Amino acid sequence: MEETYLLNVEGVKKKILHGGQGELPKLQDGSKITFHFQTLKDDFERTVIDDSREAGIPMEIIVGKMFKLEIWETLLSSMRAGEVAEFWCDTIHTGMYALVSRGMRRIAEGRDPLEGQKHRCGMGNMFDYHSTGYDDLDELQRMPQPLIFIMELFRVEEPSAYKRDTWAMSKEEKLAAVPVLHSEGNRLVLRKEFRQAAAKYQEAVICLRNLQAKEKPWEDGWLKLESLVTPLVLNYCQCQLELGEYYEVLEHTTELLQKHNENAKAYFKRAKAHAAVWNEREAREDFLRVAHLDSSMAAAVKKELKQLGERMRKKHVEDQKRYKGLFQPRQG
Repeated sequence: MEETYLLNVEGVKKKILHGGQGELPKLQDGSKITFHFQTLKDDFERTVIDDSREAGIPMEIIVGKMFKLEIWETLLSSMRAGEVAEFWCDTIHTGMYALVSRGMRRIAEGRDPLEGQKHRCGMGNMFDYHSTGYDDLDELQRMPQPLIFIMELFRVEEPSAYKRDTWAMSKEEKLAAVPVLHSEGNRLVLRKEFRQAAAKYQEAVICLRNLQAKEKPWEDGWLKLESLVTPLVLNYCQCQLELGEYYEVLEHTTELLQKHNENAKAYFKRAKAHAAVWNEREAREDFLRVAHLDSSMAAAVKKELKQLGERMRKKHVEDQKRYKGLFQPRQG
């Protein structure tokens, strides 16, 4: 079955290779489209540039989330589930393909898609050439050209029909997800499933950090979000203490204290992490800081300092035994 259509978009032609089923999908912001694609040059050999089947997993995009190749949403919106179609797209629609392909290839290789990307304004990048790291994509970037996309549409899911990653959520959805994730983390802690609980707290923090990035630091909106972040980070650190990830705790508590240098709970968790990795001086300093900031924690600090002293004395004795005679001359 081959029928050629001119979509109501300049510079696009469609040819149906295999008919689909049902009605055309009704796309809305947040809909998830799952499909396989193949990208070819419009040359005599129809040179293959990319093929999602080689990666073994279909492609997914979220409608309305600023996918860099906007024309793909238009192409997919003209397809039914199960349909296979070939689209010819003129250069006006394919100029960004090299950058999109680079990101997809790096993800397939298990690499960071933003690796090596310079943090510059979009206008600066537009007029400055940088290598993509792939020779064929560099050629496309230097000389944009018409491309052929062969697509097979599997399904279109409404926003409510699947669990969305946090990056794909709207501001309202992220704010609504945070207390749910917080509650799930607390429930997992009660069951002593600390690794899973830490993942819930971390996901909630990511939601809030994404929202904070759009606020001006230290202004009301930013501070309100920060007040939600802090307890989540502390809960995350408590899970890491239980898991023995002490350097992870040191990193996150130190970062937290750089912004909130009177948070007694952060000092307490950092002190416990220092004690666990034998940083006696740092641990004592943090424990004493806790007692100074929050008198209600004085008893807990006293207990921790006593345990720290006992552990350090025991370690000192063991070290003496271990190194005893190390520098004595051998007999005989």
